[in-house]
Parts: sequence; C-alpha cells; structure tokens
Amino acid sequence: MKRFIRWMTDVFGPKANAFAENPWISSVQDTMVSAVPVMIISSFVTIVSILNEYIENFPDFSYLSNFTMGLSSLMVAYLLPTIVLEKLELAKYRKQAGFMGAVSFLAMSSATIADGTFTVDASRLSASGMFVAIAAGLFTAYVMKLFSENTFFGKNSRMPGFLADSFDSMAPIMVIMIVMFILCNVLHLDMYAIISLIVSPLINIAQSCFGMTLIVFLMAFLYSFGISPWIMQPVYYPVGLDALAKNAAAVAAGGKPFLAMTVETVSGWMMIGGTGCTLSLCILFLFCKSEKLKSLGKASLVPSIFNINEPIVYGTIVFNPLLMIPMWICPAVCSVITYLTMKAGLVTMPYRSFLLWYVPEPILPYMTNYDFRGVILVLALILITAVIWYPFLMAYDKQCLKQEADSSGKAK
Repeated sequence: MKRFIRWMTDVFGPKANAFAENPWISSVQDTMVSAVPVMIISSFVTIVSILNEYIENFPDFSYLSNFTMGLSSLMVAYLLPTIVLEKLELAKYRKQAGFMGAVSFLAMSSATIADGTFTVDASRLSASGMFVAIAAGLFTAYVMKLFSENTFFGKNSRMPGFLADSFDSMAPIMVIMIVMFILCNVLHLDMYAIISLIVSPLINIAQSCFGMTLIVFLMAFLYSFGISPWIMQPVYYPVGLDALAKNAAAVAAGGKPFLAMTVETVSGWMMIGGTGCTLSLCILFLFCKSEKLKSLGKASLVPSIFNINEPIVYGTIVFNPLLMIPMWICPAVCSVITYLTMKAGLVTMPYRSFLLWYVPEPILPYMTNYDFRGVILVLALILITAVIWYPFLMAYDKQCLKQEADSSGKAK
C-alpha cells in the first residue's frame, strides 16, 4: 500500500493534474462551471413548481427554464471557444470565437433560415445537444488558433490594433463558414445526428451499471489522493445533462424517465455528504473515543449535511489507507444499489433539473423526481455506508487513541 501511495503521489498524481490542466480539457470543465449558474435557474423553477400542485392557477414559470436550461447547449458552444483562446493566451479572436462557436453549433443542429423565418429543433439547443456544442466549440477554437499568428498587416502598419484584429478574423471566420456550408448545405449531413452517434458508445457505457459505478468510484479514488474529483466533470456532466433532458422529454410526452445516470443521480444518491459518501462517517466520528476524531466530526458534520466534505477528506482521509478503502467502496455500493433500484422501478429516475448540490439530503434527491421512495433510498444508503465505514473507523480510532496516549505520556 505504501508503494502504491508513493506511485500515486509521485507518478500518477502529477500526470493526472497535467491532464486536467491541459487548456483544451480544462476549458471544457471551466465552460461547464461557467454554465452552471444559468442552468441553476431551472433548479429554482423546480422548487417553485411544487406550488403548482397545491395552488390552483399558480403561474407557470417554465418560461425561465426554457430560456436557461433549454438553451444550455447554445451557451456552451458560445463559451467554450472563448475560454480555450483565453487559456491559450490568444485573445485576438476571442470575441469572434464565441459568436462563431454558436453559429457552428446552430449549423450542426440543422438550423435553417427561409422566408424570413429561423427554424431549429428546440430540443437540440437544450442539454441534449451538449456533446455537439462541445464539438462545435472545440472546432471553432482550433480554427481560430491556426490563424492566430497570421495577419494581413505588417508590423509597421498604422492600422489600429483592434481594427487590424477585426480584419484578420475574417480568414478563420470564412474557413469555419465554408466548412459548415460544405458539410451541412452541400453534403446535407446532419452533424448533430452524426456526432450523437459517435459519442453514443460513451453514453451507453456511462448509462450502464458498470459505467455509472466506475465514474463515482474514480471520483472518490482520485479524491482520496487529494486530486479534485472535478477532473471527471468533462466526462459525466455532458452525459448526465443529456440524460436529464431526455428523461424530461419522456415525461412531458406522457412516458417515464428511462436513463439513470444524470448529474442529479450522482449528487443525490451517490455523493451523500460529498464525494465518497462521508456524511455517515461524520456522524460516526461523534461516537469515537479519540478526541481528535470526535472534534473533527463536530467540525465537519454541518458542512457534510450540505454536501461539503473538504474538511473531513483533507483532515483525515487523504493518504490514510484505513479510510481511503471504504471511501472507494461506499460510492460504488451506492451506485449499484441506486441503479438496480431505479431500473426495477422502485424509485423514479430524475427528470427535473436540480443542480443545487449543496441542498441537504434527502431534500436534494426528492426535488429531482418528487418521489418519496427516493428519500427512503437515501436513508437506507446512509445506513449502509455507515456499516461500511464502521470497521475501518474503529481500527483508525484505536490508532488515534494510541497516538494520543503516547503523546500524553511524552508530555508528562
């Protein structure tokens, strides 16, 4: 275990951080983070919509959701190339890149303009088009990068810099438009459908019990070595948002949600207390004999109720073999139980946007499906994770007691 921890610290950790800091990868992550505040508006709509069930003729606030979560892919297509160029320190075409990212996405989504009418399938602009939006944004950023060092004007030109940049941007804009024209207008390719087909294996894997479990396991595994679980966001966030949009569409059409792996599923049932399911651990800390652990439990309990577990993770779990192992096991077990329970129809799969991950359990999962059976599942998972944590914590408690006794003896 010591060799493994040393390898994770000296070899894997730096490589994982380097991968996460790659400007193209980190830009996808930053784009998702930037888009979350807008998409959270849908979460507030979800809360308010509860009143529709109890107050007759209560106003319908779905308009807010339609113009936030309903346009989330368009927003990502705009933000992504802008953020990529910022990270590459190529601000020359940053403003044009955002606009062209949105244009590329609309072209890929088969938008048409005829007889003064702009037409596009609204479902393609929502979270369902997230992967297409990412592809459009990265393509736009790449073309802009290729032309970033070229200019129509010499170094001694008297042309103002901002005006020269505007003229220079015409070249990459023309290339982007020609490529979109050939693909979408000449060849009549439905790029949205093609890209969706290409990423479908990834989505299918993530939507399986194995894939969903692997995602939450890797998040906890990396976190136990001090590596932020946000490194997995570019993988599971687009998949989860796409699934939620499809579930919502199915419910709106009178059907049932059918995709278990959503962002809401992960935060509601597989990260109880934060990544690694540490809420039950905080509760158990209160009953430890070690004063250190008891104090840490008191300090960490309230943050954990709001799914913030950095104090307890960095305070005692990171690089601690006795607590790292159950931290890997708990989310994996929760994932399997949640997946099987939802697939069996015992708990409704999330179909309402609710990205307020800091809302306490079990309110958080209930807001995603309005199903009290989901609340029961959360309480059961808290109990199950407590059972998993218990033997490892007892062993660690004895270690801490011995250390405290030794320190007390030396002090005397």
